[in-house]
Amino acid sequence: MELQTLLLFSLASISLNLVPGPDVIYIVSNTMRGKMRSGIQAALGLGIGYLGHTMAAVLGLSALILNSALLFSIVKYLGAAYLLYLGISSIRNCLRGESQLIDTSALKNTSNVFKQGVIVSVLNPKVALFFLSFLPQFVDVTAGNVTTQLFVLGAVFSVLATIINLMYAMLGHFVFGNPKMTGYAKAIEGVSGGLLVALSAKIAMTQR
Repeated sequence: MELQTLLLFSLASISLNLVPGPDVIYIVSNTMRGKMRSGIQAALGLGIGYLGHTMAAVLGLSALILNSALLFSIVKYLGAAYLLYLGISSIRNCLRGESQLIDTSALKNTSNVFKQGVIVSVLNPKVALFFLSFLPQFVDVTAGNVTTQLFVLGAVFSVLATIINLMYAMLGHFVFGNPKMTGYAKAIEGVSGGLLVALSAKIAMTQR
């Protein structure tokens, strides 16, 4: 693989990840609930998920999922259901006045956010579709082992995406960490829950 190709891929990856998408919504939602540490945990969890999709693409598991209507549906609806659960939990906290934004005890459970990030990423079939459609565009079949190239590209994308996601986590902290936002904590909790519910619906309606 030529250095020029790798640099072009890196530029494309950075450009794609700078555009706010479902992962950014998930990160900011957790930052809003548990401050910057929760956002960082979410970003790192998503990063591990990206590496999982990289390995799946290399091993051909992603292709198997996307070529099977049953497997695709199972993964899609499991991911959507999990996000729906997280969203409803946030909305319920808002309605009960138990917003995690102002409940410092919630910070004791931030280790779960990392696991949630991994699950959200792994169970999102759109990520598998992205890896299968994006990575091959930069593979040169005449330059050596295609499997190795796919792994390198996937690893580079995962690292760059995680760095940008960490930036979003920090940005979310500074924007929503203002003490003046405390009075709006319950509303913000409800909004973040609504975003996750909407995200779950978007994934559920994904077409093959």
